[in-house]
Amino acid sequence: MSLPTNLTTLDGTPLAPEVIDNKVVLFVNVASKCGLTPQYNALVALDKAYGDRGLVIVGVPCNQFGGQEPGTPEEIKTFAQTKYDVEFTLLEKQDVNGPNRSPLYQFLVGDGEDIGWNFAKFLVGRDGTVIGRFDPKTPPDDAALKAAIEKALS
Repeated sequence: MSLPTNLTTLDGTPLAPEVIDNKVVLFVNVASKCGLTPQYNALVALDKAYGDRGLVIVGVPCNQFGGQEPGTPEEIKTFAQTKYDVEFTLLEKQDVNGPNRSPLYQFLVGDGEDIGWNFAKFLVGRDGTVIGRFDPKTPPDDAALKAAIEKALS
């Protein structure tokens, strides 16, 4: 299985392949009303620190954990931009677990355990393979996560 190429952004348009092709991508299932939502700050910092070197952050809204992402696409986008200055790509809302797990998360999770909560992180290398999975409580500025990003970018 390979990284799906038919991803759709939060505004309903297809994600241009060149956004993630040959890039290191950090996929994160995000939610606006979660205790971990302040992780957006560190994700924005990662985007600023590593974006020029080829890291792409992709947020994937998900409402499967406590109904913590109930908003419309416009509400999600407005919240992320106004509260956290998010400029990185946000995809359409998706299921990350269960029978309706999106093709993206079928690829990311593979045969692994279900995602436990919002803000699980998957690092995908330039070759399109998953090279790391990080727990929701692992902050985006965690040393191990940053080391994995640095290694993938080098």
